[in-house]
Amino acid sequence: MATVTQTGRATLCPNYFDGKWVESNSGRTLERRNPANLDDLLGFTPLSTREEIHQAVSAATRAFPAWRDTPAPVRGKHLFRAAQIMEEQKEELARVLTREEGKTLSESRGEIQRAINIVEFIAGEARRLTGETLPSELPRNFAYTLRQPLGVVGLITPWNFPVAVPIWKIAPALVCGNTVVWKPSELMPFTSRRLIEFFAQADLPAGVFNMVLGAGEEAGDALVEHAAVRAISFTGSCEVGSLIYAKAARGMKKVQCEMGGKNPVVVLEDADLELAASSTVTGAFGSTGQRCTATSRVIVTEPIADKFVGMLLERTRKMKVGNGADPDTDVGPSVDEEQFKKVQHYLQIGKSEGKLLAGGEVLRGGAYDRGYFTAPTLFDHVQPNARIAQEEIFGPVLSVIRVRDFDQAVQVANNIRYGLAASIFTIDANRIFQFADQSECGIVHINSATVGGEAHIPFGGIKATGIGQREAGSTAIEFYTELKVVYVDYTGRKRESNLY
Repeated sequence: MATVTQTGRATLCPNYFDGKWVESNSGRTLERRNPANLDDLLGFTPLSTREEIHQAVSAATRAFPAWRDTPAPVRGKHLFRAAQIMEEQKEELARVLTREEGKTLSESRGEIQRAINIVEFIAGEARRLTGETLPSELPRNFAYTLRQPLGVVGLITPWNFPVAVPIWKIAPALVCGNTVVWKPSELMPFTSRRLIEFFAQADLPAGVFNMVLGAGEEAGDALVEHAAVRAISFTGSCEVGSLIYAKAARGMKKVQCEMGGKNPVVVLEDADLELAASSTVTGAFGSTGQRCTATSRVIVTEPIADKFVGMLLERTRKMKVGNGADPDTDVGPSVDEEQFKKVQHYLQIGKSEGKLLAGGEVLRGGAYDRGYFTAPTLFDHVQPNARIAQEEIFGPVLSVIRVRDFDQAVQVANNIRYGLAASIFTIDANRIFQFADQSECGIVHINSATVGGEAHIPFGGIKATGIGQREAGSTAIEFYTELKVVYVDYTGRKRESNLY
C-alpha cells in the first residue's frame, strides 16, 4: 500500500535542478512498492514543496537565454546523444519500468523503443525549424516568418507511460530552445530519475532540464501558477486537465492537455473475425487496460454478435495474469491500490449493467495475494449509456454493445464525451471511408486495434480528450514555439502609406 510517511529515507529519489541532484526538504514522502509484489519496496518519492518548484523555475529561467541562443542543430545533437544512451541502457530501464509500473517486460521494451524513436525524430527536426518567405503586397519589401522558443515550459506527465509520454514533451520542448521544469507522476520516481540521467549524460547545460517530484495539489499547482512559466503541457485525467486549463488561462499561458479516452472497436458482418477478436483483446487488456487508447467498447452488429463474443471470451480466458517480469505474463497488475480499488468499483457497477462472461473478480492465492491483480473482464449486452460504457475505467475491462447496423454503430461510437481513438473491422471500402469521415475522434484505425502510434505521426484527440495542439510528429514543434513575422523594407526611404 502506498502511504505518506514522515520517515524512511532509504532509497529516497531526489529532485534535479540547476544540473544537480537535490534532496527535497519537505520531510514528506510517498512509499513506492512493486504493484506485482508488495513485499518489494522500491523506495520513496519526495512530496516536494511549492518553494522547490520555484527554485527549479528560477534555474530554468537563468538557463534560458544561453539555451535559446544555442544553434538548433547543436541542441539536436544533445538529443541524439540522449537517444544513444537510452538505446544502450534500454534493457535496464525496461526492468525498472516494469518493477515500478507493473506492465510486462515486452510492453516496457516497446514503450522505451518508441521513446527512442521519438527522440531521434525530434532531434532531426532541429535542422527543420523552418519558417517561410511570403510575397509582399509592397514593392521592395521582404516578408518572412520564423519560430522562436517560448521560454520556461512546465510539463506534467502521468504514470501509465512514464517514458514515452514525458519524452514526446521533453524532446520538442528542448529542440525548440525552451528550458523545462518537469513534474512526473509521484508514482514513477525511479523511472523518471533514469530519464533525467540520460539527458544529464548527454551534457545538457545546467538548468535546461529540471525535475521536481511531488503531488499535483502542491507541486503541480505551483508549476501551473508560476508567472515565469509560459506554457503547460499536461497528460492525465479530464478532471485535472480542465482545472489546469482554466488556471493557466488566467495567467495567459499556452496550454496543451491530453486527457481521457473511451475507445470503440466497430465490428461489421464482413470483418475478418479472427483478426478483429485478437486485436480487440490485445487492445483491451494490454498494459492492463491502463492506457488512454485502450479498447474499452466493442460495438458489434447483431448477425455476428454471438459468434464474435464467443471468440472474445475464448481469448480473454487464455490471458495469463501475473508479474510483468515473468515473460509468460500477458496482463500485469493495477499500478497502485487507488487504481485497483477504482477498477473493483466499476466491476460491481458492471455486474448490474451487463452480462458478466469472464473475470469480474480479484485474483486470489499465492503471488496474487501480494499484488493488485484483477482478472481480464468481459461484459456482454451492455447498453450504450451504461456507466461502464461511458466512463473511463483504466483497467482490464471490456464491454460489448450490440447494434443493428453500421449507421447505429457509428452513432453509438460517437455517443461519448471523449474523442481519442476508434477502430473499425470491415473489408467494405465505402464503410471504411464513411467511418473515417464520421468518427468523432483524433485517431482512426482500420482493421487494427485502437492502440498504437508512430514517432513521426501526430497524436491526440478531440472533445473532452484534447485541448491545444497535437503532440508528437512534426506538429509537436507548433506548441513549443511562437511564430514571428518579419518585414524587411529595402526601399531606403519612408513610404507614402502602409497597408496597416
